[in-house]
Amino acid sequence: MSRKNIRLLCGKPLLQYTAEAALAARRLSHVILSTEDDEIAEVGRQSGLDVPFLRPAELAQDDTPTLPVVQHAVGWMETHGEHFDAICLLQPTNPLRRPQDIDACIERLEQGGADADTVVTILPVPAEYNPHWVYFRSEKGLLRLSTGEDHPIPRRQSLPPAFHREGSVYVTRREVVMEQHNLYGSSVVGHLLDPERCVNIDSLEDWERAERLLRAKVN
Repeated sequence: MSRKNIRLLCGKPLLQYTAEAALAARRLSHVILSTEDDEIAEVGRQSGLDVPFLRPAELAQDDTPTLPVVQHAVGWMETHGEHFDAICLLQPTNPLRRPQDIDACIERLEQGGADADTVVTILPVPAEYNPHWVYFRSEKGLLRLSTGEDHPIPRRQSLPPAFHREGSVYVTRREVVMEQHNLYGSSVVGHLLDPERCVNIDSLEDWERAERLLRAKVN
């Protein structure tokens, strides 16, 4: 989907949903938008976001990783006198994100003390995709369990809970991002969300599901 961040979703630019959640969160001290695009920047400003710079072209390619984009934003803010102990990354493709989940992730990082590098939102993995039931296939066609065990756990009820990254909120200590050059660090804590109110828009099907969920919330 071309320029989906400013495409209208139920009457509002997709970006605006993230802006509203971020600005409503109690625990964020400063909310900025990083973009190289003038039109997206203007939509961000109209949504209440601060757009203190335009991202350099070399950090605006289709294959640009997230980490250098975050590092550039933090570095720019620090050279202009603002310093933070942690960074919260909110990508526009999660329009159902709630302000209370942003705050909860920040609080979990604080409660974790020095033992927690990052808090991310997570979702449960369905049993059929549990690592204890997932196989890798060799070049010869032989299957081996992803856990390295010889045999799968036989009963669904015996499977340990497994989780996957949901993607709507990342809260990472500043030194992990800027000094360890990592968005996760070595100690990651998960904040569990309800799958029924989560969508990460990567496809037209995701967009249509987001529309259905948003309409259901209004009605």
